[in-house]
Amino acid sequence: MGTCYMLICFLAFISVSLAAECHGKPNPNAKPNTNPIQDSPPKYTKQVRNGKLYTVGDKDDEFPVVHVWGTPYDMGYAQGELMRDKAQQMINAVWMYLEEQVEQAINGTINIFPKWFLKDVSNLGLEVALDLNIAITKTYTGKYFYEELKGLADASGVDIKTIERIHMIGELTKGQCSMFGANGSAVDGGGLLQLRALDWNVDGPFKNFPQLTVYHPQNSSNGHAFANIGWTGWIGSITGFSVEQMAISEIGVTFPDDTFGDESRFGVPFTYLLRDIIQFDKSLGDAMKRISSAKRTCDLILGVGDGKISEFRGVEYSSSTADFFTWDNLRPEADWHPHIKDIVYWGMDWLCPGYTQVLGRQLNKYHGTLTPEITINDIVSIVQTGDLHIAVYDLTKKQVYISNAKADYESGPNMAYDRAFVKLDMTALFDEKPPNEF
Repeated sequence: MGTCYMLICFLAFISVSLAAECHGKPNPNAKPNTNPIQDSPPKYTKQVRNGKLYTVGDKDDEFPVVHVWGTPYDMGYAQGELMRDKAQQMINAVWMYLEEQVEQAINGTINIFPKWFLKDVSNLGLEVALDLNIAITKTYTGKYFYEELKGLADASGVDIKTIERIHMIGELTKGQCSMFGANGSAVDGGGLLQLRALDWNVDGPFKNFPQLTVYHPQNSSNGHAFANIGWTGWIGSITGFSVEQMAISEIGVTFPDDTFGDESRFGVPFTYLLRDIIQFDKSLGDAMKRISSAKRTCDLILGVGDGKISEFRGVEYSSSTADFFTWDNLRPEADWHPHIKDIVYWGMDWLCPGYTQVLGRQLNKYHGTLTPEITINDIVSIVQTGDLHIAVYDLTKKQVYISNAKADYESGPNMAYDRAFVKLDMTALFDEKPPNEF
């Protein structure tokens, strides 16, 4: 038994050692983030039928909080009414950006898209190539998703096909991101603390349109209340928190090892699956079952936390693999990725020693005293992760801390990890009353 176990560990070590890995690392002179955390309540702006608009944050760190109620179509329409100008600007800017990125990829100046997609673009054109991907994934996508997009398009005046097409971008590009889930002995006072740091496209238009959308579905068939942390007009989920104290994290994997197996273009887009977790799932068990049974597509690391039981699972996710991790079975097995009691973590990728090692060092440094404030002050800022946006979830206290990259119209540091965070009381957001004047 012992010899067999040692052989398996040795072969796993060889597999990791021989795989390609990322070579980036944080600046060793990175400074802590000492910006005060902003905690003023949201400021009311206006309302429409089935929707209310607030803003949170001060000056250069302000962003909209959009509340929507009703059916999927109603909720899409309400967002389109409240954010009409911003939705038009965001969707058109992302489409132009996607066109530019694809042209550069075809010319060989960047390498961010799958080869099959570029082949489709060369043979069919960008619009038809995206429509083909929509058709392939539509079988695996909830009907509510397209109903909401229709409402958004009708109210905002943006072409529905363009909105559908830009929602494929998550399947076609991969961000370098980081996450951790810490509970029990690792957290000050116990409970569950979770990080979602998004490193993706700070040169693109997304930084100009941050938005927190709080959904209040009309009935249980459309799920329960949840908050989608992203951008105006974007209804897929990569960051979010639900009234069931569930939260999500995600990392795009560019440097996998052979345990991931194959990728596929046939299945549910991961931004839709993650949204289903926060919209419909009531427990960590529900989420694990959803992930295991899903028709999966690309290589990712997912993270799902459940504050009701103070449990977190990391997930090695691909078309052929869905492996779940706690701190004591964490992979990859490597000296730069040591096991830390009650903490599951990855820095920037599956095989990324430079960032993962620094993340592990900072988590070890504060083991037993971890708080959202320490995560903001001396973890994400030192690891230099979360350039586009960051969410620090205190799932036990039902609080979320959010920071966004500097928009073109703002001043201050460029990266989200160096900017001020806004603290939000999620219970208050989910308890918001619907408009009563219509």
